[in-house]
Amino acid sequence: MRTTPPGFATSPKSHKVAGVTLLRETGSITADDDAIRRALDDAFLPALIPALAQTTGDMSLLRDDLRPPSVMPAIPQGGMTDTQQKAAKELALEAIRSLRDNPRPALRAGDADLKAIVAWLTGSMAGDDYIPLLIEEITPFDEDPRAPEWRAPAGSAFQVAVVGAGMSGILAGIRLKQAGVPFVILEKNADVGGTWFENTYPGARVDVPNAFYSYSFAQKADWPKHFTPQDQLLQYFRECADRYGVREDIRFRTEVASMAFDEKRCVWTLRLRTPDGEQMLEANAVISATGQLNRPRFPDIPGRERFAGPSFHSAQWDHTVDLTGKRVAVIGTGASACQFVPAIAPEVAELTVFQRTPTWFVPVPHYHDDVPEGLFWLLTHVPHYANWYRFWFFWNMTDGLLPAATVDPEWSGNEASISAANDQLRTLLTMYLHSQFGDRPDLLEKEIPNYPPTSKRMVLDNGIWAQTLKRDNVHLETDKIREITENGVVTGDGEVHRADALIYGTGFLASRFLTPMSVAGRGGVDLNGQWDGDAKAYMGITVPNFPNFFMLYGPNTNIVVNGSIIFFSECEVQYVMGCLRLLLKGEHRAMDCKRDVHDAYNERIGEANLKRTWGVSKVNSWYKNDKGRVTQNWPFNLIEYWQQTRQPNPNDYVFL
Repeated sequence: MRTTPPGFATSPKSHKVAGVTLLRETGSITADDDAIRRALDDAFLPALIPALAQTTGDMSLLRDDLRPPSVMPAIPQGGMTDTQQKAAKELALEAIRSLRDNPRPALRAGDADLKAIVAWLTGSMAGDDYIPLLIEEITPFDEDPRAPEWRAPAGSAFQVAVVGAGMSGILAGIRLKQAGVPFVILEKNADVGGTWFENTYPGARVDVPNAFYSYSFAQKADWPKHFTPQDQLLQYFRECADRYGVREDIRFRTEVASMAFDEKRCVWTLRLRTPDGEQMLEANAVISATGQLNRPRFPDIPGRERFAGPSFHSAQWDHTVDLTGKRVAVIGTGASACQFVPAIAPEVAELTVFQRTPTWFVPVPHYHDDVPEGLFWLLTHVPHYANWYRFWFFWNMTDGLLPAATVDPEWSGNEASISAANDQLRTLLTMYLHSQFGDRPDLLEKEIPNYPPTSKRMVLDNGIWAQTLKRDNVHLETDKIREITENGVVTGDGEVHRADALIYGTGFLASRFLTPMSVAGRGGVDLNGQWDGDAKAYMGITVPNFPNFFMLYGPNTNIVVNGSIIFFSECEVQYVMGCLRLLLKGEHRAMDCKRDVHDAYNERIGEANLKRTWGVSKVNSWYKNDKGRVTQNWPFNLIEYWQQTRQPNPNDYVFL
């Protein structure tokens, strides 16, 4: 598959992306030397040198003395010294000048050269097992190596129903269309985007660099910010749905109330709620793309319904409520609250933030920053640079902080860490908190967590959280909430914190997968009844007794410290497409996961999660279900999931 829709980067052709011309042929560079030098001042050099080596075919650019000494994402320029950076810029200037003065098609490196570039960039740390994945990751933007290589038989009557038109649902639709499999996407909202359509609270943005938080086959070189705000992400997914022809297959304002499997006919019957009333739909297979973070969780606090003023959850932000000059109470200090609290603090009269558990903050000074002009120019003019820039984030996040999240059974340090590496991370993050709150010991005492880092979701911060809490009109309360009254929030000490508006930043019902849908499988078995509050799935995708039912972002597929959920979705969709191929190629009606295969897999996942911080920590977290088991997180590195989802093993299933 080598079709690239308008609106996305291509190589070597040039076209428009959101009003920006992406010039990909080497002859398109017209800037003079001084302009190139200015651009190089903003360059990320560890990715630029590989791009120039690939574009020119000159592997001598990969000088050993210029190799970045570190792949830690927080270290600027990969730890290159000033001397190395100066030499790298001169080398890059000569190479770009040559591309300008001697126009020729940008080269595409063969496997041997790609391996050499990867070895230079990673310090030869990528083993042979990583090479196929890494080569797949840096494929030019006009190629799509993860697209299905097979096609459904012409006129196939095999119909797939996809539930949800968020990031994963759109992806499933793209792959189904590429394979020629008939499908329909059922979306309860009025537009695509899922979480990026629903979460419109002030300050909402992604916490993964957009070079990585985007489809591998639909890359943009012109993201205006390093971490894109909600509205721009929503626009990206809208463009993907339009350009890949998926929107025409979506039924909006259509919610799936229930579904049941007919064993005799091997079809699923879905009961739908639509603007025109209840309807029924039959499908040979169902792909659930509802995700984990789609149902808001409200705290169990007495009197919550008594509050007289406007109240809402951050995931259901009420934009009709004007907070200007109001007294506002916010319950919760998780990831969403850490984004919207700084956004509303300047406009409200008084803001009281109720914190149950402090958050570990990861310093990212450029979290809200625009992409510098020079970097933007290089990304949109130097062939392959955007690919290698994305690759840098991929490699850094392949293992990421996983070693620091690994339990050392021999660790005898303090109880707030689980290994030497974790304790070192704790020290670094604590130092950051001291740098932010050192002048406010009253706040510092409340803001240092007493649990190990990576036990629960950490939050990116550029200093704005401390700036917000230090405002004269902002108050941080850590006393336990006793009740909510008509006038505000009452804490355990009996103090009434009066409020005109109440906002809940209390997360989602993450472990209650698929609710409120009812899913009935073979013999009428109810899925939530079978799970009994402890969701499990093979690969996070299939469940015994539920043939031809596939989940995306299902149990134990959440990423904690080492990757992008879009990468995981691409792996999951590839596996599902492999399952559909088995069905169509073998002329089977259905496939059902074997119980012993499912159970052995989940036992391995459960044991591995108990060796991670989030599995052993006692801190409250959405990673665990009500029974205390981690139902959300993937405990291994990225390549293991990539490898296990390349194609399904027919021996894992019973075919009907």
